[in-house]
Amino acid sequence: MKRKSTGSISKHTGFITVKGARENNLKNVTLEIPRDAMVVFTGVSGSGKSSLAFGTLYAEAQRRYLESVSPYARRLFNQMSVPEVDEIEGLPPAIALQQQRGSGSSRSSVGSITTLSNLLRMLYSRAGQYPKGQNILYAEAFSSNTPEGACPECHGLGRVYQVSEKSMVPDDTLSIRDRAIAAWPTAWQGQNLRDILITLGYNVDTPWKDLPQKDRDWILFTEERPIVPVYPGLSAIQVQDAIKKKISPNYMGTFTGARRYVLQTFAGSQSQLMRNRVSKFMLSAECPVCHGKKLKKESLSILFDEMDITELSVKSINSLYKIFAPYANGTAKKKAGDHGHPEKHIVTRRIAEDIIARLEVMLDLGLGYLGLDRSTPTLSPGELQRLRLATQIRSNLFGVVYVLDEPSAGLHPADTAALLRALDKLKASGNSLFVVEHEIDVIRHAEWIVDVGPGAGENGGQIIYSGPAAGLKNAEGSKTREYLYGQKIRKQKNNRKPTGWLELEKITHHNLHELNVSFPIGVFTSVTGISGSGKSSLVSQVLVSLVAAHLGLKQHSGDAPQADPLEKEINVAPKGKIIKGIDAVKRLVVVDQKPIGRTPRSNLATYTGLFDPIRKLFAALPESRKRKYDVGRFSFNIAKGRCEHCQGEGFVMVELLFLPSVYTPCPVCQGTRYNARTLEITYRNKNIADVLAMSVDAAWFFFKDEPVIHRGLDIVRQVGLGYIKLGQSATELSGGEAQRIKLATELQRTQNGNSLYVLDEPTTGLHPADVERLMLQLGRLVDQGNTVIVVEHDMQVIADSDWVIEIGPGAGDLGGKVTASGIPTVFSHLTESKTAPYLAKFLQSSQF
Repeated sequence: MKRKSTGSISKHTGFITVKGARENNLKNVTLEIPRDAMVVFTGVSGSGKSSLAFGTLYAEAQRRYLESVSPYARRLFNQMSVPEVDEIEGLPPAIALQQQRGSGSSRSSVGSITTLSNLLRMLYSRAGQYPKGQNILYAEAFSSNTPEGACPECHGLGRVYQVSEKSMVPDDTLSIRDRAIAAWPTAWQGQNLRDILITLGYNVDTPWKDLPQKDRDWILFTEERPIVPVYPGLSAIQVQDAIKKKISPNYMGTFTGARRYVLQTFAGSQSQLMRNRVSKFMLSAECPVCHGKKLKKESLSILFDEMDITELSVKSINSLYKIFAPYANGTAKKKAGDHGHPEKHIVTRRIAEDIIARLEVMLDLGLGYLGLDRSTPTLSPGELQRLRLATQIRSNLFGVVYVLDEPSAGLHPADTAALLRALDKLKASGNSLFVVEHEIDVIRHAEWIVDVGPGAGENGGQIIYSGPAAGLKNAEGSKTREYLYGQKIRKQKNNRKPTGWLELEKITHHNLHELNVSFPIGVFTSVTGISGSGKSSLVSQVLVSLVAAHLGLKQHSGDAPQADPLEKEINVAPKGKIIKGIDAVKRLVVVDQKPIGRTPRSNLATYTGLFDPIRKLFAALPESRKRKYDVGRFSFNIAKGRCEHCQGEGFVMVELLFLPSVYTPCPVCQGTRYNARTLEITYRNKNIADVLAMSVDAAWFFFKDEPVIHRGLDIVRQVGLGYIKLGQSATELSGGEAQRIKLATELQRTQNGNSLYVLDEPTTGLHPADVERLMLQLGRLVDQGNTVIVVEHDMQVIADSDWVIEIGPGAGDLGGKVTASGIPTVFSHLTESKTAPYLAKFLQSSQF
């Protein structure tokens, strides 16, 4: 399709021409996009905008760059597949800033992402205040991740891990045979150790507490590793008799004390499950040598501004700016003993100037509340992307295309203006910006808009409009223009009345201090406030934790899980209590954005339960009954139905000598995952693999005569996921898509009311048209007698709420308070609220 545009385009220095793009659902798209401009790709969720921006343009730019790299070096890169496109002309080098969950390692932090930690280490090395007579240390000595800097006692973790009798034997009334030593391995290996103890003459049937202390100590803490004959299944007397008669044992077994087993497994096992299991039997305490600071004492003895490097690294970006500004502008007071070292002053000023320049960008992006030592697993995708954006702005690259994935995600409207200023800086440096966005204020700021649609999945993949922003107003078939130019008519809302109040008292967690707050029951509540004000801490962590504890559920921390128990951090449990209203809550449902599965075997159909009635339908077909095929035959996880060549994976790995391994469709099943006999069973001329390849929309029509399947698919469509294939791997879903799949699964349940639903930014990744559909579904939950509480910045959601609570007034230490609350029409006039002006503007622009 040729470019549709209006207005002058002469201000652009050149164009990128795309011809015949067919990636994912793109329908042979041809268009021109200007360079040196801010171009926004928009359209309903699943329309194909990311396939165009990331799957085609960025993928092709990366491919061209990698072709210039040697094959040996190329294998070190995580390469994207070659995009389905005929030709792209005029494409500069590209850098992608995508939405990603925080890094799995807690050793990665705000400081390391932004390189500020490197600057601080250089500062302490070259310009720190050294004790008299101490040698100069290199920068590596100020990092806990290096042998030069890590505390030798805790190896740079800040904590030491040990075991005790109580931690390894939680129930001392049990005998060894009854698994009193819970820390020992389960299954055969644990039985092996118990059999060895029988050979060694220990009583494994006496309760642990009645064993002599010296026996207990040896079994748990010995470093000895005796090798003895093992006679499984024999009693102690029979074993001793067999030894006397020199009867050959089944095998020779080596004993391992419980402490030795736990510590060795914790430190050296390749199995993540094993490491996680033994970590439960370990006690964590602050390192007695470094007192939790992770560094050697020599490194901690060097100061700057009367602080060691760990004391400086816990400061927020706001605080660091105040500390370094005087050093950067030369107004810092000289400390005693500073005279005679002019080179230190020069180094200090140079490094401080660089630090201040980086901090200013982060402050402008609304990230001043973040601490430098904040680990990346606890950052939201939006925070992580803006930190990377800040780093790119300081890189001063020229002639690059930056491809951004919803940079406004997680941003309050008050912070969006700062984001746009940062993007303008990148563009002013001679770069191009390709932004995938749904946020109206960001779209309005664009110079050029590419609207992809008209629908999602198979109904999308076409260019509705590509041209200067003003021309979108006249673009037929564009759903975006209805929201951008106030052409969408909204229905007048009648606020529901609360049936009661859930009152929380003296909440203390992160930046919340002695906070009292009340949530209305039986209505839809939006909790808003500027980024970092404490909304998620209050709702997704404290509220969820307290309600879960009352209901006897497993505690929810709300924080991202640590990938490795060696790196686990001590999370301080929230303080506070519920003083009223909890009796009205019988059930808690947390609909978060964590993945619905960690392997390709988990998909939309399996997670929502839709695959069960589909498999039952296939198993009930006459041909299936004739062949005696049961439901399991139609699972790609069970041997009788799956393709054995690929074990039901659908693909096989091909190893290349100097290139990364590649995955290709299985040559036997052609990627269907099933064996040929299973695929012979068809329903309306479609086999089970054909069904998994269908989109939700297509399957909804296909199964119109199957009420149970049809209803389930309809709910998935209503939350805006009609474009996703039933068999789409869980690993390919975004956080927002995973959240809406969880919501759809919940909506399929029979509703008895009195449930509390908690969602954190459910509109992430949603076009305003899809937000409307989502709100209808959430409203249905409330109408069925439930309570819904969401953390949100989207004015469309806030305007449709029954009650609004704002946390603020600022971020970090300047937040954590309830600054305003009320029904939306009243809330929009509250002068103490930072959200109110944006809500008032939205309400005024909406047509009723």
